[in-house]
Amino acid sequence: MVDLANASAIVTGGAGGFGAATARKLAERGAKVVIADVAEERGRALADELGNGSVFVRTDILDEDSIAAAVQAAVSLGPLRAAVVVHGGPPPPGATGPQRTVNREGKRVPLAHFAHTVNIYLNSAFAVTSQAAEAMAQNEPLKDNQRGVIINTASIAGYEGQPGQAAYSAAKGGIIGMTLTIARDLAPLGIRAVAIAPGTFLTLIYRSRMTDEQAQAHWGPTIPNPKRMGEPDEYAILAAHIVENDFLNGTTIRLDGAQRF
Repeated sequence: MVDLANASAIVTGGAGGFGAATARKLAERGAKVVIADVAEERGRALADELGNGSVFVRTDILDEDSIAAAVQAAVSLGPLRAAVVVHGGPPPPGATGPQRTVNREGKRVPLAHFAHTVNIYLNSAFAVTSQAAEAMAQNEPLKDNQRGVIINTASIAGYEGQPGQAAYSAAKGGIIGMTLTIARDLAPLGIRAVAIAPGTFLTLIYRSRMTDEQAQAHWGPTIPNPKRMGEPDEYAILAAHIVENDFLNGTTIRLDGAQRF
């Protein structure tokens, strides 16, 4: 069990729906949390809410120096024992919605759009993972030689993407594909790697576009049981359990109410 008392954790995208819920759960377990995000107002408010030495660090997940600053901020609070990567990012410039490989007018999606999405969701996740693991490698080991755990966020779209999701599915499929390999890479150091693949959750992106009732009416019927969208706290409960359960390693856990796209 990774003991978070007198330790630190970092959550990228920590001011968002999944991130904020996870930061709260980790703080409840004693961690001083670095809330790494670009949303300064929400991030600072959350750090104040946690009130246990947790801090907000403005972090651009496409900038390795910015990631390094957030990781070092965590290390300064205590040994970094948990890193949870839940960030998103802006859509490709000029994109107005899902981007089919070739659209109905016969126009292909620009390679720059595909590369942008993969950079946001996959390359940046590996950058956070590698820097967090490098810091964790310096920790004193706990029971069973455990030094820390890294949780990445995949998606069920990484298994069964919808039309217009080729880039997003590729990025999230990359998270799924790299999880076991990273776990094997980091095993000699006593660092675990796990991914969570959420289904449809009522996060800030939906709440920015429609009311909760509209979102539930649209998506709820597509989820077998329970007949509703997931709540960010349900992601956070699983993330906290992964931190505590040393035998969860090298796997991607679907969290989707049996939903299939």
